[in-house]
Amino acid sequence: MTKLLVLEHSKSVRNNLRERLEFEGYVTQITDSNTEVQRALERGGVDMLIVDDIASVPQGGDTPFIVLSSAASIDSAIASLRRGAVDYIPKPVDMNRLLGSIRNCVGSSAVESQSAVQRKSSKVRKQPQASAIEPIVGESEQIIRVRELIDKVAPSQARVLVTGENGTGKELVARWLHAKSTRNQAPFVEVNCAAIPSELIESELFGHERGAFTSAVKQRKGKFEQADGGTLFMDEVGDMSLSAQAKVLRALQERKISRVGSDSDIDVDVRVIAATNKNLREEIAKGNFREDLYHRLSVIVISVPPLRNRYTDIPMLVDHFITNICSEYALPKKAIEAEAIAALARMRWSGNIRELRNVVERLIILSGERITVSDIELYV
Repeated sequence: MTKLLVLEHSKSVRNNLRERLEFEGYVTQITDSNTEVQRALERGGVDMLIVDDIASVPQGGDTPFIVLSSAASIDSAIASLRRGAVDYIPKPVDMNRLLGSIRNCVGSSAVESQSAVQRKSSKVRKQPQASAIEPIVGESEQIIRVRELIDKVAPSQARVLVTGENGTGKELVARWLHAKSTRNQAPFVEVNCAAIPSELIESELFGHERGAFTSAVKQRKGKFEQADGGTLFMDEVGDMSLSAQAKVLRALQERKISRVGSDSDIDVDVRVIAATNKNLREEIAKGNFREDLYHRLSVIVISVPPLRNRYTDIPMLVDHFITNICSEYALPKKAIEAEAIAALARMRWSGNIRELRNVVERLIILSGERITVSDIELYV
């Protein structure tokens, strides 16, 4: 197993790093002592060092290291790289980038033999690791609150209702709730209630027996059965028909479902995370949504803020999208003028994060060597 040694003077950052790195399968030792770093390196067995202080790295040592800096600057980055750093990552730490640097240098944490892998049960559906999930980017008060709620709620079995406008990242919140839960090795199953015709929603959720209706040529498991042991993410739950709502309520109350066309019950163990862009209390008043189902779904409510209410996060989001999109297109990271970022921050973004990402991708494709304020005026 790959062993990492982390020197970090902030207790909260230190603990967050250990939790995430251990989740990825790395053997992780954390400390805030330069002396302890020196002793650990002398004892040997450390595959990589991660430090928040370049002075803590022994001169002439051969252990690869990454620098995490809260005082990010070009000068400190150059100094770190000249000292031999594998990477220089400003805080707040982009975990995808950190994990990518670790893997590029010392390889995957999963140093298992093929026979050990084969001994694992083939019945367990392996889920994407948290490193494969987009991070929730931003340091605004609202988005920090969302991340804190995820950390508190994820380990529980409580049902969660995620609210917010289209494009704010409700699905991303659901994925992180699953990734940080005790169910993270079981399936994460999605269903978009708004995209399924009302006459098919019950079959989609609960499955059907062969011959239950004209096109039911074979038995089919529904989303509840597919998610057994894991998490079912019901997106746009406010668009379900009242008859489907009644069946979902029964499934949540009794932990049983019955397929369309069947009289027998099937036990299911599913954690439901629901999301909606509607005000469900208003829908209840209109008679469009069951109040008892609302209370079942909303044990915990996480409200994802629109981008216009967290505009201070836009520079960080733009940088994140530029990095990812340029990587997807196999391009060097494109620079963007400060005036261009300021222009983006002044916009309303009715489509929220999704719209911002699309605009950044358009600018990367259409702009020259760097993204300028003129490009914003031309293409946005």
